[in-house]
Formats: sequence, structure tokens, C-alpha cells
Amino acid sequence: MAEKNYIVKIEDAKNFVVSSMVAIGTQPSHAQALADVLVLADQRGHYSHGLNRLEKYVNEVKSKSVIVENDPFIEKETVSTALVNGNNAMGCVVGNFAMSVAIKKAKEAGVGWVAANHSNHYGIAGMYSLQAVEQGLMGFSFTNSSPFLVPTRSKERYLGTNPITCAAPSTNPDDPFVLDMATTAVAQGKVEVAKRKDVKLPNGWGTNSSGENCTDPREVLKSGGLYPLGGPEETSGYKGSGLAMMVEILCGILSGSHYGSNVRTWQSNEGYANLGQCFIAVNPEMFAPGFQARLADLMKGYRELKPADGQEAILVAGDPERLAMKKVEEDGGILYHPNFITYLL
Repeated sequence: MAEKNYIVKIEDAKNFVVSSMVAIGTQPSHAQALADVLVLADQRGHYSHGLNRLEKYVNEVKSKSVIVENDPFIEKETVSTALVNGNNAMGCVVGNFAMSVAIKKAKEAGVGWVAANHSNHYGIAGMYSLQAVEQGLMGFSFTNSSPFLVPTRSKERYLGTNPITCAAPSTNPDDPFVLDMATTAVAQGKVEVAKRKDVKLPNGWGTNSSGENCTDPREVLKSGGLYPLGGPEETSGYKGSGLAMMVEILCGILSGSHYGSNVRTWQSNEGYANLGQCFIAVNPEMFAPGFQARLADLMKGYRELKPADGQEAILVAGDPERLAMKKVEEDGGILYHPNFITYLL
């Protein structure tokens, strides 16, 4: 008989994160910032980046590879740009601060572009692009991360999952465009979730140590890596490799942080991560009028396309997350696999 899944109320999930982090010395406001981003990930269906990541943050704080007393600060700035020193604070704290700077500059100058160094893992990238949308702006965010992508024609890891997010407001405040994706075939956390559930990976997600397709999550995590977006070369994986390099330039190279294989390995707490991140806010009102109406019309036309035989409705980026959040609301909480609850406790 299959084990029963658990439904956990949103506030209970947040309180669990806050209490766990405060118990090891994290500032309450920083613990709350972490709770907000982790639980939002689970609400939006991105279990790979939700409470699944809590152990990593706990270990970083315990090992003092993240300094919980620190706050980020601006090293230098112009009217539309800034370089933020994350000061080795928690990544979500750095992300919230840097995007707030970008938003302020976008409201004043039309565009705000902020690069941050000395940061840490900041959760789902979409958390920060959505903050811009809440202010009527377009938002972009990128981060580099520990090497896990095996570039096309290689059998070695070199770049991280290096996510991209772009969010933009439409005339319906509940219906923004929200793209939030890794530049690898899949986020690393999804491989970790598959391992925890003891299920095989789909073809095209990961490789073994020889650079060949691998469906064993344990082997992918231990000695293999992730394909770039697109998979192997014959299905255009080199494009995903190129996008990951672009993110590395915007984050690691632009900010002066660690980059490429210089970023410490995943789950290592030796030294500081010194991740690089990029945050951009754009005021669409500085361009042609009617941006939000045109975006709403674009998405409407996209969704109304006729599905191919056997396919369901066409989804715009952000729709799967909206459906996930609707289900959470209907269920009265977030659905968790029993293996995960066992692991968490």
C-alpha cells in the first residue's frame, strides 16, 4: 500500500524554516527571507528549490561559510547601475537587497542594472524578477552556481545550472509572464528529488562520468553531471551551453566573483562560495505606450493556439506555476512526498 502524502500549511512550512534557522543563530529577518523564498518555490511547484534546500543552508551557517550577521552593501554606483558586495550574507538577503536597488534605479532612470559578488545560493531566480513585476516593471535575474553542467562534447563539469528569469506585467496583475529556467536540461535539485523518491531520470537529463546519457540519479550526482538545455549535441545542447556561458558572463565575470570551475563544488562548505548574480529592472513606460495590454494580447493568442493531437492546453511561461499555486490554495497547503517529510525531520 502506497504511503500517504502530507499536506503542510504555508505558514507552518515557513515557521519551520524560520525556527530551524534562528535556532542556529540566523537573524530573524534573514531567516524569514529564506522561509519566503523556499516556501514560494514549493508553492510554485519547484520542489527542487524549496524545503529540499534547507539542509544546505543549515550546513552553510553551521560551518560559517555563510556569515549570518552580515548584510550586503553597495560598493559603487551610477544613476542606473550598481555593484553590490553581498558580504557573504545569505543569498536570498543579497538578492532582495540587489533587486530593490535595481527597482529604485529603474523608477528613477528607466533601467536599473545591478551585479552582485560575494553572494550565496539565492533560491528560485523567479523570486526576484517577480519583485519587479509587483512594481509594474520588467524584471530579470541570473546567478552562477557550482559546476554541474557538462558542456557539449565534454565529459567534465564546468558551469553551473546558471538560471535565467524574465518576468513582465500584463493588464491582469494575476497574470504576468514569468520565465524561470535553468540553462541545464533540468535543475540539479530535480535529480536530488528523484534520488529521494528512488526513481530513474528521463533520458536527456544527465550524464555519467564518461559523458554518456545516464538515468541513475545517484550516478549523475556523484560522478556525472547535467546535460545543457537541449540535451546532447544532436538535439542542440550547444545552445544551452551558450546560454549558460552568457549567464556566467553577466554574473561571475561582470561582478568579479568566482566563475566557471572556480566556484566551489556543490555541498562543499570549505571557504566562501562568492557567487555572482545579476539583477535588472526595466520600466516599460519609458518605451512605447501600451506594453501591458500588448503582452496580455500576446499571451492570449498563444494560449488559444490549437493543441496538437493528444495534447492538452498550450501554456505560457508561468502557467504551470499558477496552476500549482491554485492547487495549493485548494488543498489548504503544500503536498509533500512521505520520503521527503522523513528526510526533513
